Amino acid sequence: MKQKERTEKSMNHDLVIKNGLVILESGEVKTDVAVKDGVISAIGADLTGDKVIDAEGLVVSPGMVDAHVHITDPGGGYRDEWEGYVTGTASCAKGGVTSFMEMPLNQVPATTDKESLAIKYEAGKNKLRSDVASFGGLTPQNLEGGIQELNDGGVAAYKCFMATCGDRTIDGDFMNVDDYSLYEGMKQIAKTGKVLAIHAENAAITDKLGDLAYKNGETTLKAYVESRPVFTEVEPIRRAILLAKETGCRIHICHVACPEGVEEVTKARAEGVDVTCETCTHYLYFHTDELDSIGPVVKCSPPIRDLETRAAMWDKLLAGEIAFVTSDHSPCTPDLKDKENAFEAWGGISGVQNNVDVMFDEGVQKRGMSLKQFADIIATNPADRYDLDTKGRISVGKDADFVLIKPEAPYTLKAEDLEYRNKISPYIGREIGAQVVETILRGETIYSQSEGVTAEFPGQFIKK
Repeated sequence: MKQKERTEKSMNHDLVIKNGLVILESGEVKTDVAVKDGVISAIGADLTGDKVIDAEGLVVSPGMVDAHVHITDPGGGYRDEWEGYVTGTASCAKGGVTSFMEMPLNQVPATTDKESLAIKYEAGKNKLRSDVASFGGLTPQNLEGGIQELNDGGVAAYKCFMATCGDRTIDGDFMNVDDYSLYEGMKQIAKTGKVLAIHAENAAITDKLGDLAYKNGETTLKAYVESRPVFTEVEPIRRAILLAKETGCRIHICHVACPEGVEEVTKARAEGVDVTCETCTHYLYFHTDELDSIGPVVKCSPPIRDLETRAAMWDKLLAGEIAFVTSDHSPCTPDLKDKENAFEAWGGISGVQNNVDVMFDEGVQKRGMSLKQFADIIATNPADRYDLDTKGRISVGKDADFVLIKPEAPYTLKAEDLEYRNKISPYIGREIGAQVVETILRGETIYSQSEGVTAEFPGQFIKK
């Protein structure tokens, strides 16, 4: 036996996960994984530790790094009943999400400068069950020092909206950029070396088309989808790429819902632009023709498109053109979804608890995605894109963040299964063909099927 192997086996590990099919960077292998002081300390056979988890029959994946999550904490007196850190991170734990990138909206105030970032950090104190990295916002209002303050305060990346967003009646709410703000913001963000994530929809056209449809008496989700056609995604993606070329800013296109949008990103990357894109679980699962039977709980923007588009998005994902998959968890209170007219409903889907199980079922089990690619799109690639260097892979020295998945284990999601503050989700009633059995954050179990979600709050804010 080599000296290194002897040391690893005799070392007093805190935890060993045994007998699982472990997804490593080189692919999956049946092996043991050991943890010491919250980090992965050894990978190999016959490891021993103070605590042992038997993962026989389970897939051991890196914990999900969900790069697009909205937590509304604090609510500022306006959104106090929306998702907070306590319920939001409980949902992450139950769903196998060990870390996430938190968006700079819908909390009040939006995270756009030193003061609002400090307010957010304080709001999350002793409330986190998963680790949280932060986006800082880019708006027309924070170009006079706000970008630098956010960088100094440890945000991992930045986020802006090219689509209309925010509530102008709420002081401190988020606001979308105009072209000049986007250009100037990109110049400033380029100096930080961090990534600008972009919601790319054409504001003027989608606002007007939506207004016309509403005034014409349209009420359905199908009409809502038609008011946000594919070209209204493609055009701002092109514009953002052009400005990225001009400024040298690293960019990422959020929640792309059409293959034409992905193609713009692929083409730009081939030209040397530092650009990536994501899609969301719901774009790979639902389709337009079923939306009205589900109701406004499935409304989001960009909208969920047709079956042909869904199939094409799977092709792009499997081909490696889409860097990763996110939830874009964007919950609200039930009254904002309970509308007869889809145009009046809040646009946002509650989904962070059902990324890992749905993607494993739909990707690995139904479409033959490799386990290595599964781990890449839920963990490795988002961690790499946002420079979360202790996250995203099962290798020695990385944080001991795992999700244990039981394959071929169908269950039907019920509202009472959800850890969300407001138990609404378009996945309720759906049969999902895999289950999250246990979630481990830095060596500590934060969820198990036998014990439920931990009562502890071991999560931390990740500051870059």
